[in-house]
Amino acid sequence: MRDWRSLPTSKLTRAERNMKFCERYLRVPEGDLVGQPIKLADFQEAFFYAVYDNKVMTKRAILSMARKNSKTGTIAMIVLVHLVGPEAKQNSRIASGARSRKQAAEVYNYASKMAALSPDLRNRVRPVPSAKKLVGLAMNVEYDAVSAEGSTAHGGSYIVVVLDEVGQVKGPQDDFVDAMVTSQGAYSDGLLFVISTQAPTDADMMSILLDDAERAGDMATICHLYAAAPDCDLLDPKALAAANPALGLFRSKSDAEEQLQQAARMPSKEATARVLILNQRQNMVAALVAASVWKRGNVEPAPWDHSAIYGGLDLSATTDLTSLVLTQRQGGVLMVRAWFWMPEANIAIASKRDRTPYDVWVKKGLIRTTPGNVIDYAFVARDVGEICGDLPVPVKRLAFDRWRMDRLKVELAKIGVELPLEPFGQGFVSMSPAIDAIEEDLLKGQVHHGGNPPLAMCAANAVAVPDPAGNRKLDKSKSTGRIDGMVALTMARGVEAMFTDPEVNVDDWIASMRG
Repeated sequence: MRDWRSLPTSKLTRAERNMKFCERYLRVPEGDLVGQPIKLADFQEAFFYAVYDNKVMTKRAILSMARKNSKTGTIAMIVLVHLVGPEAKQNSRIASGARSRKQAAEVYNYASKMAALSPDLRNRVRPVPSAKKLVGLAMNVEYDAVSAEGSTAHGGSYIVVVLDEVGQVKGPQDDFVDAMVTSQGAYSDGLLFVISTQAPTDADMMSILLDDAERAGDMATICHLYAAAPDCDLLDPKALAAANPALGLFRSKSDAEEQLQQAARMPSKEATARVLILNQRQNMVAALVAASVWKRGNVEPAPWDHSAIYGGLDLSATTDLTSLVLTQRQGGVLMVRAWFWMPEANIAIASKRDRTPYDVWVKKGLIRTTPGNVIDYAFVARDVGEICGDLPVPVKRLAFDRWRMDRLKVELAKIGVELPLEPFGQGFVSMSPAIDAIEEDLLKGQVHHGGNPPLAMCAANAVAVPDPAGNRKLDKSKSTGRIDGMVALTMARGVEAMFTDPEVNVDDWIASMRG
């Protein structure tokens, strides 16, 4: 950045001309400074420079920061730059997209007021409040504020799209976002902005966009992420500043500090504070395994040796995910391998329903399919038999949930496969010791799972609920998605503890599960 404000217009770059337009013509729409000229913050200037002075043509621009850092104001400025500013193109259309009609209206209201308060723009911008539309009269540019709750995204053709709060999208796919992005197909110079806080999990759309921008190294993609370090202390002032580039300007420092102090006193508020104030990836539902803890295990498990192998098998409903997890402890580290099955005819439906790329995982061989639209236990039985038969040592114990297990036993008997099946209850008494055991291994960094994507999804979704005595169990009804793989892993760790931990009374534990 440089001192562009003192330079004549002829010496300004494209980004600086856009910034000069904002500060010369736009007015603060509300608050204590209402009606005064806009003054860009440093982070906004940096974003303008990166987007508009890019050596290659920017196609996608991502800006992520904590709440209350003037995301709506930044979107409104971008809208007006392309509506009546230096970026306006004859007869073009631009749009901002939000999750709700209320949020879409916020952007419209902000941009409309910015123009209405400007003596130079009030007669150049025609608002259409009923349609949440602005028209830039000089170049006949139209702006639409659209929402996922409406249908106006379909059929439009927009040269510029600004997506607000993509971090609220659960899963990797969203029909509304897809409609907005594909609406730019008519333009070779279309520009997509994504301005949002982070999403809760790695599997959500905003996280995927950020991770892709980091890995790909694509010069046409600009990404500015303001976030606290994943393992930071909740009250670290550096963490607060890192996630809030407008701290002390648009964002009240005292208010943010007060909320963080409250979250430090009340653990139930910590996850929400980390997402909204520190802009961290944090599932606001109390997940069993923190994302940072799970990632420590993204190490390929060592090849099987002749140590004892334990397993867990979680059978699904007829149309859902079935999982087998086998574990082996080598040098104190739990080596984990997972297999998954789904009905072939349901893959596309389930991918859209759960907003999870099951179809991609099937193509990569991470999920096996059974024919038809319901899970075929004959195929599962055959595959489980082959997997266990190829091991260097027989499985010592294979834990299973009694639900639907009789059907699988029949199929195993048909093909002559005998496995050391161990019934494993899913209630508090049975699951709590197993959850404690796998949680301890994960926290100590003693689990190598290789980053298996379906298993990682299950771990991110898993929620442990307590009873009045403090025992815990995995609850699918409280989880944010499929958790079958984590249930199978927990059962595998549970039977390992049953038969190897000297502090565990095996007879009592087995009796409690069977009784």
